[in-house]
Amino acid sequence: MLRANKYRNHYCGTLSQEDANKEVKLAGWVENIRDHGGVIFIDLRDEYGTVQLVDNDGNIFNNITKESTISVDGKVRLRKESEYNENIPTGKIEVVIDSLTVLGKCSNVLPFDIITSKEVSEEIRLKYRYLDLRNKKVHDNIKFRSEVLKFIRNKMDSLGFTEVQTPIISVSSPEGARDFIIPSRKFKGKFYALPQAPQIYKQLLMVSGFDKYYQIAPCFRDEDCRADRTLEFYQLDFEMSFATEEDVYEAGEEFFYSIFTNFSNKKVTPKHFPRISYKEAMLKYGTDKPDLRNPLEIIDISEIFIDSDFKPFRGATIRGIKVTGIANNSNSWFNDVVLYANSIGMPGIGYISVNEDMSFKGPIDKFLSENDRKLLIDKSNISSGDVLFFIADKKEKVAAKRAGMIRTYLGEKLNLIDKEQYAFCIVNDFPFYEYDEEEDKYVFNHNPFSMPQGGLEVLKKENMENILAYQYDFVCNGCEMSSGAVRNHDIEIMKEAFNLVGYNEEVVKNKFKSLYTAFQYGPPPHAGMAPGIDRILMLLRDESNLREVQVFPPNVSGADNMMGSPNEISEEQLREVHIKLR
Repeated sequence: MLRANKYRNHYCGTLSQEDANKEVKLAGWVENIRDHGGVIFIDLRDEYGTVQLVDNDGNIFNNITKESTISVDGKVRLRKESEYNENIPTGKIEVVIDSLTVLGKCSNVLPFDIITSKEVSEEIRLKYRYLDLRNKKVHDNIKFRSEVLKFIRNKMDSLGFTEVQTPIISVSSPEGARDFIIPSRKFKGKFYALPQAPQIYKQLLMVSGFDKYYQIAPCFRDEDCRADRTLEFYQLDFEMSFATEEDVYEAGEEFFYSIFTNFSNKKVTPKHFPRISYKEAMLKYGTDKPDLRNPLEIIDISEIFIDSDFKPFRGATIRGIKVTGIANNSNSWFNDVVLYANSIGMPGIGYISVNEDMSFKGPIDKFLSENDRKLLIDKSNISSGDVLFFIADKKEKVAAKRAGMIRTYLGEKLNLIDKEQYAFCIVNDFPFYEYDEEEDKYVFNHNPFSMPQGGLEVLKKENMENILAYQYDFVCNGCEMSSGAVRNHDIEIMKEAFNLVGYNEEVVKNKFKSLYTAFQYGPPPHAGMAPGIDRILMLLRDESNLREVQVFPPNVSGADNMMGSPNEISEEQLREVHIKLR
């Protein structure tokens, strides 16, 4: 409830017909000024809405500029029915002004109109973010963020989790993305780092005897920005002692389902979410972040063409995507698909259309034998009116990725994706390691602190490419919403897991000495995950990038033009932290 003061006793957006003839004091920003033959109208805006003010004398608003802040005294009156504004809650009343005080004059020319700021380039919007935030849609995103965070805390409390704040200034980690490092003044030649995630701290809390932990944690990663990734973001980290992956699944499903059903009217995947292995996801959807709103699926047809006379297919990994009922689409439609394939690095894309008599037509039909045609019908279940697209490459990962991109493109182009749905799934059984061709060695695929499936024995006996981890992602609409894992709590497994990628025991002891030591004092089995707060908000608000739901984000290049960061610092400051620029 508003506490009346010298500036206001009512909010602009809460006035109604019940307030007719009431004396009110309002404060806010001048959104718009209109002169109707000497009668001046002004739209006054505060955080709670907009109301129309009237100056019958036409002189109160002299020299008042848009986006100035004012305080006014006046009387509420009903509008004529013919003058109702049905677009705003206060559209049936107006306030006749008795007196007005300018509180803060807008003396500069506005760089953009506040009402239409979202139509301005992002660079300009972020430079003047404090003005952009006056836009109702942008402002509401931040208010909405506050509501969601409050809900999250209440939800985690109800599930028995204890909120903890872990340090922001910490130690650099050799794994994951690049760290933001902080030189130490006191300890010459040494550095702190901003946390990429509170990973080690939350595991140490489990060793400390906390049963269930959570925090809404700021995370920092010195990596290139994109639509769903920024330098600084927030995630809900939570961890559970004496827990299995099923325990985390249950908590994660409850968390996501409750948030998305509470804050949206769209359809939400009911609990329990579909479970899809990493291997299945890469085959059927060409990505480990599948969008299940898209009904199209990818099939492997490589075996059909092992000995093919068609050179692009011979010995290659070949993926097929069947689309029903589009055989009669125009040539230009198919040309668009080819052009898209070219844009993602493919020399083209092969396809066949099925005629009513089950004969084929299309660019590659002439390269198919009768046996190829029979096998394709059996494998893909294509029928009259269908089209089968072919994606081929010598490298399986490339073929899978491109097939996934073609699947997404076709789903969008054919309007197959239900925009009124949040389709969740859990992708699990990730490979523990993956081969890095640039480094010419195996590296951790996901999280180095995860428990390998099979424990120490599998690390010692199995080929690295075959080792799976108890790692899982919660995915929604093609977006990774959370990563998690059953954590390794066994010091011997930890040593062997790192040894396989070139970290001997001394390196592990030095780089991860806190975990290395703590795991020798009775660690419990534990597991957890970390939903991305900003990504949740982005989906709930139907925004295309994270910056729309962050209050003062950097631009896509990682620079903050409003504050001027990153900026140069003085020689004196550099000397204090023992740094000399080359």
